[in-house]
Amino acid sequence: MSITICEVTSNKQLKEFIHFPDRLYKGNPYFVPPLHFDEMGTLRKDKNPAFDYCEARYWLAYKGEKVVGRVAAILNHSYIAKWRNQYMRFGWIDFENDQQILDALMNQVEMWAKEKGMTSVHGPLGFTDLDHEGMLVEGFDQLGTLATIYNHPYYPQLLEKLGYKKDIDWLEYKIKLPKQIPEQLEKLSSIVQRRLNLKFVRAKSAKQILPYGDEIFQLINEAYSNLYGVVPLTKKQIDYYTKQYFSFIRTDFVSLIVDANGKLAAFGITMPSLSKALQKAQGSLLPFGFIHILKALKKNNLGDLYLVAVRKDLQGKGVNAMLMCDLTKSYIKNGIEYAESNPELETNIQVQALWEYYEVQQHKRRRCYIKNL
Repeated sequence: MSITICEVTSNKQLKEFIHFPDRLYKGNPYFVPPLHFDEMGTLRKDKNPAFDYCEARYWLAYKGEKVVGRVAAILNHSYIAKWRNQYMRFGWIDFENDQQILDALMNQVEMWAKEKGMTSVHGPLGFTDLDHEGMLVEGFDQLGTLATIYNHPYYPQLLEKLGYKKDIDWLEYKIKLPKQIPEQLEKLSSIVQRRLNLKFVRAKSAKQILPYGDEIFQLINEAYSNLYGVVPLTKKQIDYYTKQYFSFIRTDFVSLIVDANGKLAAFGITMPSLSKALQKAQGSLLPFGFIHILKALKKNNLGDLYLVAVRKDLQGKGVNAMLMCDLTKSYIKNGIEYAESNPELETNIQVQALWEYYEVQQHKRRRCYIKNL
């Protein structure tokens, strides 16, 4: 049966676009579905502030009346201006195991890229560095996370047949938490705290963390500025992400460090893992999905490390040790036995140094592909 490609132009089609992975991965023990309302907010032009500097188009592939694939193409003008690369992004790519489906989908992306004068297509990437990025190439038998993409093993195989090659990889680590704080880590943390005159912010509620929201995202802009493909978040995006995510925060899984002037010096945002809860919720908070998530937030033996950043003037001075010591204390207190690092660029040696005091396993790898047109 031939493949038909249709551009998404209605809310009905956008819902089909968002729900397609639910069927494609039904029964898969490793796939973690994103929340449908979250996806809708990201993909709608009237919701996502990234559209202030991005253009996007979405396509669905059909066999008859059945959806068999999807892809998004994103033109990020801020990325082009900053990095001086005439690149089109692709993301939200899913498809049945059929080379013709992928060929038809990527042909749409590449045609639009050429129309826009782009020289290359790369991805999977989102609108920003906080969206899902990187195609899984190792670790297909590992549970996914809220922050990452899961995909079938045939995805990279079929994509490479179209001439897409590795541009860069992200690594992920499974960290075994110790029964007690490593003595060397605790000693180093205390020395750094005294030497740099730093202190921890002890928030008892998410409301007490909110005042640091702007500083947290400005620090992300600063600390992540040289990482692959990163463009700075705007004030509208910072407000959007603060409103979207801070209500879920568990304060004892967040570490905030300020300097002598009360200015944010570093932070670590982590959470109890929501992977299994999201599988039970099947992409929806209602009618009972929120119950699974609340249970996971209260009782869990697995943690997810989402964002860690240290101010540039304090990098390389041991502040990471303070963060990890503080978070490890909380993990031990809350019965966390393992933590997922989530993606780290293979070139980011500073972040990988965080795990020198822990027993770790590099268990996943994901890739950004590129093709010159």
